Amino acid sequence: MKIAYFDCFSGISGDMCLGAVVGAGVSIKELEKELKKIPVGDYRLTAKKVKRAQFVSTKVDVIQGSKIRGQVLNRWKDIEKIIQNSLLSQEIKRNGLKVFKRLFEAEAKVHGETLDKVHLHEIGAIDCIIDVFGTIIGLNLLGVEKVYSSPINLGSGFVETESGILPVPAPATAEILKRVHVYSKDISFELTTPTGAAIIKELSSGFGSMPTMDIEKIGVGAGSMDFKDWPNILRLFIGNPPSPPFSKGGMGGFSDEKIIVVETDIDDMNPQVYEYVIEKLFRAGALDVYLTNIIMKKGRPGINLTVICSKNRQEELMKIVLKETSTIGVRFYETKRKVLQREIKQIDTEFGKVRVKYSKLGDEILKATPEYEDCKRIAKRLNIPLIEVMRKIK
Repeated sequence: MKIAYFDCFSGISGDMCLGAVVGAGVSIKELEKELKKIPVGDYRLTAKKVKRAQFVSTKVDVIQGSKIRGQVLNRWKDIEKIIQNSLLSQEIKRNGLKVFKRLFEAEAKVHGETLDKVHLHEIGAIDCIIDVFGTIIGLNLLGVEKVYSSPINLGSGFVETESGILPVPAPATAEILKRVHVYSKDISFELTTPTGAAIIKELSSGFGSMPTMDIEKIGVGAGSMDFKDWPNILRLFIGNPPSPPFSKGGMGGFSDEKIIVVETDIDDMNPQVYEYVIEKLFRAGALDVYLTNIIMKKGRPGINLTVICSKNRQEELMKIVLKETSTIGVRFYETKRKVLQREIKQIDTEFGKVRVKYSKLGDEILKATPEYEDCKRIAKRLNIPLIEVMRKIK
C-alpha cells in the first residue's frame, strides 16, 4: 500500500500541494489531461523550478485565458453542479466535493451565512478547483492509497483581505483545522490558507510524526513568497510501509501503530446504558471498546470502560464518555501496538458471496476469518446453525 506524508513545517496552500505532486513525478500534461474533464474553460498549467531559501522546489501556476475570466463559480451549488457534470471518476468527484463542502461550511460559519448563500472569500474559484482536484488527481496518479500529515504551521501576524485586516490564521482556516495539531512559529505571514487547510483536513488519516516508510519519491512544492532565511516549501514524501526482512514464521512484517487508550471506572450507572455508549463510540471512530469487571472502593463491583483510538479521535471520544456516562473523569495514555496487515475480500461460497478478513504477515496469510454479520445473515435465511455456516466458509 503506497502512502503519502505531507510535511507542513511551512504551512500548506493549494498551489503548494499542486507543486508538491508535480515535483514528486506527476507530469503536467497528464495532470492537464485529467483536469480538462472539468468544464471550466480556457486555462493552462505551468511548472518551473524555483528556489525558496536555497531549496529547489516546484512552482505550479494556473494561467487563465480570456474565456475563463467571466465565469462565476464561487457558490457551493455552482461548484457541485460543475463537478457532478464533469467526466472525472466518481471517487475523485466525491473526494473533491468533500474538500469543497468543508471549505464552504467553514466560510458559512465564520460569516454567519447558510451553505447555499455563502460565497468563497479571498479565493479565485478556478484556481481553487484546479488546486483541489489537481492534488487529488496527482495523488491518484502516484498510486497513493493513504495520506498522513505533520502538525501544521499556521504562521502569524495579520493578513489583508477584502473584509479588512484579519489575524492569522484566517477565521475559515481556524474553523477547518479544529481538532488538528497546529502551531505558530517563526514567520509573520499567513502560511496556511483555507484551501490548503481543507485539502489536508479531508485527505489526511492522521496528524503527527512521519510514519515508518520506505521513501520512493519526494516532491517539494513552492509557496508564493520567498523568505530570506526560511524555506517556504511543502514537502511530500511518497513510499510504502517497510518491506520486512523476515523468514517464514519470523517476527517481522508487523505494522506499528501509535494509539491512545482512554479509561474510566464506573460503579453507579444503569448497565443498560453501556450498549448505547459503546455503539456511539464506535460510530465516532473508536478502534475498540470493551468492558472489564472490577472491584472498586468499599468493595463495590464496578466496570472499567476502555476505549482504544487514534490520536485525532481522542478528544471527541473522551467527550462522549463524559457526556453519556455517569463518570466525572477519564484517564488516558499513549501506547503502541503491532498489528498484522489486514484485507477484506468478497469470495464466492456455497451460500453466496461472503466477506472474509485476511490477516497477513508480509505475503503470508496467517488467518482467514469470515465476517460475522454475513454469516449471521446466512444462518437466519437458511435456518441452519451459525457455527456450521462459519465452519463451512472457513
